[in-house]
Amino acid sequence: MSGSLLAADAVIGCPHGGRVTPAATPSGGVRVAGAAVVTGAHGHLVTGCPHTVDGVPSPCVSVRWTAHDGGVTVDGVPVLLDTSAAECLNVALVPQGPPVVRPTGRRVVVR
Repeated sequence: MSGSLLAADAVIGCPHGGRVTPAATPSGGVRVAGAAVVTGAHGHLVTGCPHTVDGVPSPCVSVRWTAHDGGVTVDGVPVLLDTSAAECLNVALVPQGPPVVRPTGRRVVVR
C-alpha cells in the first residue's frame, strides 16, 4: 500500500463535514514539518458532524482506522497513510462512511 504519511495536524473531516482530530496528541520522535506522525495506535474523534437519519441526529463521533501491517512503523506500530482504510462511526458504532483527508502541501510518500 502506498500513500502519504498522516501527521497530527492533517486536515481530516467526516463525510458530512465534521472535523476529525486525534483523541490525544501523538508523541514520539518521528515528525513531518514539526507535527507527530500518526499511527494505528492513535484514536480519532469527530466533532461538529451534522448527520441525521430520518430527522434524528446521528453524528459521527469517532474514526476506526486500519493501518497496513508490514509497512513503515513508529515504535513498532504501523503508521497511518492518507490511503489507509478507515470508517467514521456514530455513538452506536454504526459505520457512516470514510473520512475525507484533505491534501497538504508537504508530502512524505510511502511505497
